Amino acid sequence: MDKPTVFVVDDDQVNRDLLQCLMESVDLAVETFASAREFLDAFQPDRCGCLLLDVRMPGMSGIELQKELADRRIDLPVIIVTGHSNVQMAVGAMKRGAFDFIEKPFNNQQLLDLVQKAMKEDVSLAGERSRKAEIDKRLSLLTPRERQVLDQIAAGKPNKQIAHELGISQRTVEVHRARVMKKIQAKSLADLMKMVIG
Repeated sequence: MDKPTVFVVDDDQVNRDLLQCLMESVDLAVETFASAREFLDAFQPDRCGCLLLDVRMPGMSGIELQKELADRRIDLPVIIVTGHSNVQMAVGAMKRGAFDFIEKPFNNQQLLDLVQKAMKEDVSLAGERSRKAEIDKRLSLLTPRERQVLDQIAAGKPNKQIAHELGISQRTVEVHRARVMKKIQAKSLADLMKMVIG
């Protein structure tokens, strides 16, 4: 996994430089972008960290970028940084999942604390995303019949009932169940349920 990075998106060069210096002063990796489009073109969804986002920018606004990230299912924590805020804008940004909202001029330590908290949360979520991707990869190895058996197991049905509902023998259900356990790399039924149900 790459080092968590603070992504700064602000059309104002002075603000970008200020935020970059501030983040680098506490040894945080930082990348800056002059526009939302520039950020979207460069960003890889598997990266983690947090996004410091200005609201008012030419072209795509910070709020529009936040919506675009949500549409792409990129859940990078977003901290809105703006000098043009109002209560309605703040509430809207938070409803759309912003990690926080901070007004310019901001307190440097307060912003750094917020960034550290957002990055810590994203690193933890990245581990969860990676685990889920691995489970999805294992699930894709199942045959359609194994998937049917797994769905019945997940519904809490015993082998006898699964056999009856799928029109196969109980022994065949046991064979499929064993294959499912092996492919998904589950050590027990409880382990399997935790993986499948989450």
